[in-house]
Amino acid sequence: MRVLNLPNSLTIARIVIIPLFTIAVIYKRYDYALYMFIAAALTDALDGFIARLTNQKTELGTFLDPLADKFLLVTSFIIFSINGWLPKWLAITVISRDVIVVIGWVLVYLITHISNVKPTVTGKAAIAMQLALLCYVLLKINAGFLPDVQNALIWLTAALTIISGLHYIYRGFRLTNAE
Repeated sequence: MRVLNLPNSLTIARIVIIPLFTIAVIYKRYDYALYMFIAAALTDALDGFIARLTNQKTELGTFLDPLADKFLLVTSFIIFSINGWLPKWLAITVISRDVIVVIGWVLVYLITHISNVKPTVTGKAAIAMQLALLCYVLLKINAGFLPDVQNALIWLTAALTIISGLHYIYRGFRLTNAE
């Protein structure tokens, strides 16, 4: 199986979009930032779907896909909090959860030699909510006439992020205690 297949190419495109997205925000081209964010989100949805549909899953894709997601989310939350569009505590919450999950994964691997930790429903819900919040903020900046639900989205994102982080910690303890 070829390593540089369509799903992996989409993932790599998402990684390339991240600095362009960042530059667009820095230079206040919020319309371009929105387009690039939507393109990144679409490549995220498509790469996994195509990989499963065409049986083109690779180790590279399994590694790069979540990494690309983390780069996009972490970059976005940092930039959005610096610009005052989202509270800094939320950026810290999102990034801390990711750091804790990665450290936990390393510890589970060192203890159990299990390297394939599956995403959970709560983890996927948290990431979907994070992406939805970021997209809402970009849409609001560009359109301005959206209903004012940002605070509700912020609190829902924070809650799902914390719950998913706690769930991953719980699963890590279960895995290490099973050994």
